[in-house]
Amino acid sequence: MDFYYRPGSAPCRSVLMTAQALGVEFDKKVVINTRAGEQLKPEYLKINPQHTIPTLHDNGFALWESRAIMVYLVQKYGKDDKLYPKDVQKQALINQRLYFDMGTLYKSFADYYYPQIFFKKPADPESYKKIEVAFEFLNTFLEGQTYSAGEDYSLADIAFLSTVSTFDVAGFDFKRYSNVAKWYENAKKLTPGWEANWAGCLEFRKYFDN
Repeated sequence: MDFYYRPGSAPCRSVLMTAQALGVEFDKKVVINTRAGEQLKPEYLKINPQHTIPTLHDNGFALWESRAIMVYLVQKYGKDDKLYPKDVQKQALINQRLYFDMGTLYKSFADYYYPQIFFKKPADPESYKKIEVAFEFLNTFLEGQTYSAGEDYSLADIAFLSTVSTFDVAGFDFKRYSNVAKWYENAKKLTPGWEANWAGCLEFRKYFDN
C-alpha cells in the first residue's frame, strides 16, 4: 500500500495520523512536490487523474480525498470500529463533522491564506470573517463535549486536529473560542502522530516565512 503526499499538507497529515492510530504502515511513502508540478506527471495521473494529494494506492485500488482515505483505512484495517463506528447515527455525525471540516473550516483557511501565500495578494477581511464564523460553529459543536462528534474520540477529531493545528502555525488566535482551545490541547495529547503532524505544520510554515 503506497501513500502519495506532501508533509506540510493538512489533509495528508490527517491520513498519516489515522494510519498511526490504526497501526498501519505504508509500504511506500512518496513525497509529491506540487510546487514543481510532480502531480502532473503521466505516471501520477494514471493513479489519480484529478492530480490531487493525498492519494492512496492499495494493490491496484486508488483513492484520493483525505477524509475518504481515512474512512477506508478504518473500515479495512481497523481492529475495531472506535474511530468510525458502525452505528448509523454515530457514523452520520462523524460524516457531518468531516464534511464541515472539508467544506467550511479548512476551506476558510484556504480561501483566506492561500491567496496570500501563493499569489502574494493582500489579506481579504471578508474571507477572515468566514474563518471566525467557522470557528464559532466548531466552538458550538464542542460545547459540553470532550470530543467533536459524540462521546468518543473519532476520525472527526483527527481531521479537526490537522486543520486547527494549521491555523495555529499560521498564527490565528483561537483562544477566544474556549471550547476549541480546550479540545485542541486534549486532542494533541490523545492523537498518535501528533509530533509528526506538528513537524509538518512547521514545514508548511516556511511558506509564510518566504
